[in-house]
Amino acid sequence: MLICYALEDRSHWFIIAFAFACLLASFYGFLQGAWPFGLIELIWSLVAARRWMRVIQLKA
Repeated sequence: MLICYALEDRSHWFIIAFAFACLLASFYGFLQGAWPFGLIELIWSLVAARRWMRVIQLKA
């Protein structure tokens, strides 16, 4: 996740990879019962997915 975040400026694929990593971390957080962590990671995944969609629209 951290590597994808650091490399977001290089390619739009790193942005969506970061969103997916945040989604997986959210799922893990909810599974272990740490719902605040799961909620924050879910929000980060939505923010990253929105950013990815915006970058894709600018490239088109």
